[in-house]
Amino acid sequence: MPPTDSIAILTAVARLVSEATSLNDVVARLAELTRDTIPFERMHLLRLDRSDSVQLYSAHATSGIEVVDHRIPGHPGLPGPEHTPRTLPHGPFDDPDARSVMICPLRNGARVVGALWFMSSQTDAFTDVHRQVLDTLGDLVGLAVYHDGVRATESLRRERLDSLERLLQTMAGALDVRSVFADVSAVVRGALPHDMLVMTSWADDGRSVRLHAVSGESVTPEMLAAPIALTDSDQALLNPDPYVVQDVEREIAPASVRGQIFSSFQVRSALRVAIPLPNGVFGSLFFLSHETGRFERDDVDFARRVANGLALALSLEHLAEAARRDAEARETAARLEAQVATLRRELESRDGHRRVIGSSPRWNDVLANAARVARTETTVLLTGESGTGKEVIARFIHHASQRNAGPFVAINCAALPDQLLESELFGHERGAFTGAVAAKPGRIEQAAGGVLFLDEIGEMAAVVQAKLLRVLEEREFVRLGGTRLLRADMRVIAATNRNLQAAIARGEFREDLYYRLGVFEITLPPLRERPEDIQELSQDFLDEIGRSVGRPPAGLSREAREQLLTYTWPGNVRELRNAIERAVILADGGLIRSEHLPFAAAAARQAREAESPLLPPGGLDLDALERSLVTKALRQARHNKTRAAKLLGLTRSQLYSRIEKYGLAELEF
Repeated sequence: MPPTDSIAILTAVARLVSEATSLNDVVARLAELTRDTIPFERMHLLRLDRSDSVQLYSAHATSGIEVVDHRIPGHPGLPGPEHTPRTLPHGPFDDPDARSVMICPLRNGARVVGALWFMSSQTDAFTDVHRQVLDTLGDLVGLAVYHDGVRATESLRRERLDSLERLLQTMAGALDVRSVFADVSAVVRGALPHDMLVMTSWADDGRSVRLHAVSGESVTPEMLAAPIALTDSDQALLNPDPYVVQDVEREIAPASVRGQIFSSFQVRSALRVAIPLPNGVFGSLFFLSHETGRFERDDVDFARRVANGLALALSLEHLAEAARRDAEARETAARLEAQVATLRRELESRDGHRRVIGSSPRWNDVLANAARVARTETTVLLTGESGTGKEVIARFIHHASQRNAGPFVAINCAALPDQLLESELFGHERGAFTGAVAAKPGRIEQAAGGVLFLDEIGEMAAVVQAKLLRVLEEREFVRLGGTRLLRADMRVIAATNRNLQAAIARGEFREDLYYRLGVFEITLPPLRERPEDIQELSQDFLDEIGRSVGRPPAGLSREAREQLLTYTWPGNVRELRNAIERAVILADGGLIRSEHLPFAAAAARQAREAESPLLPPGGLDLDALERSLVTKALRQARHNKTRAAKLLGLTRSQLYSRIEKYGLAELEF
């Protein structure tokens, strides 16, 4: 063969390698370019895909160019020497008609990445010149195999990224990794082929391990529960370093724990990575195969990512388990927590807005009545507008009573739904309702030896009213979901801003409960009826808030004082404190002037209301207007009765009566 022909072929092959997009194209074009120069009948290109398989491409010179793509698991190794005139061993490379075979290994540096060989049915078909051409072809085709491997690596990388995304979706919301472990194995098998996936957990002392989860083999619960003692050599492996075992029989001692486990599962190769947790290392994740040489060091990074995903799920699982373990301790801790919270509130009340401040005659009458009843065990009912200081008086009674060493436990009856209010008040046993993972004492138990303050008692549901009445009459109660009769040892002080007599007339409040609560009723006057106390309250709030902001104001201007005294204070003492706090912030250490008070906005609002259109001459249909407002509130609150009632400024009972009045119960919102 003339050298010029060889050069032309090699030049064409070099161009082919640089332009081809797949090995299929390379094999087809290579056969076309060489069939007139090299007397072959069949050409094969073998690519070592991964350690678990090879890729075989074949081209036939006699019947046209046909590329056959074979995937052959468990390849027996590369065939024969580089140039041999004999038939290949029986296997995937066998050709019974071959009498001459010319083979060239394909390399990427020192690494063999495949082989290229030509076959002929003629004896001594290939010469040294053919072999020289093949050697050069091997270098060029080796580049093509390398480039194809790069493309395969990129495809594998995308497959692994997709697997990690599906892995997170698989484990989302799972509080027990073992329940989804088989799904985890199935999700990652395409990106990292394996026959088994095993998770082990380590004992705290490092002397034993357990099989935490296994996928791919049948494992009994006893096998998962039983600890496996570790030898000294096995204990040395309890570290975060990954490792790959290509051949278990050659690399792992049969008497070791790993050797015994691998033998029981007929494992021939393994890849292990540690599963990290914030407090250390939980255990190991094993990818196992029944074939040798299945895993490579390049697989470690992906395996680590899988382990990190499992670690996240395990962290959530441990948090849930810790919550279950702590649930039993919460019952005894609840009383202590309530006492600590009570102490904090009491400390605030001695140096804050909860202090008893005022010297007006109306306020002094309130304090005098509170002092009289404090020495008794009588139930007290505090009435008055919102923000008048009912909790302040309740604490005053508590501190002045013989129960002052006991806790002061407060609960707002309007802030909780009916079932939750009942649970908070009486407590519940484990399993009483969904989410009741442990028994919990109620506020009645927490208030033992002290005072139970029931704020907004007028908003209490009828079923809870009946149970509270029994507590007041019999001094006994039962937790939700329980049967054990408990003793109630507390004093009850109730408060409301509603007219309970009117609520009784409407059937919204039990009359017998009212008389039990109202043995001694104290009505707190609104701030507009005790203007003498406004200046004293304002100065106290100035001192308190000034210390908290770091730049206390210089004081109140004369105009600001006059505005404080003439304002009607619909929000009472609570509104006064909020107004002072806002003014302190706006004054920024200077003198508080009238523009720092929030009355300018209120005056503007009143002016806008005064400019509102006049009523129509024909008059208004108030029922129709009220029905429209109730309907609009229900729609806006998505038929949540509690929120709708708040939007309308009504109680839930008032809202229900209007729903029934206007026939709105059957409507869909």
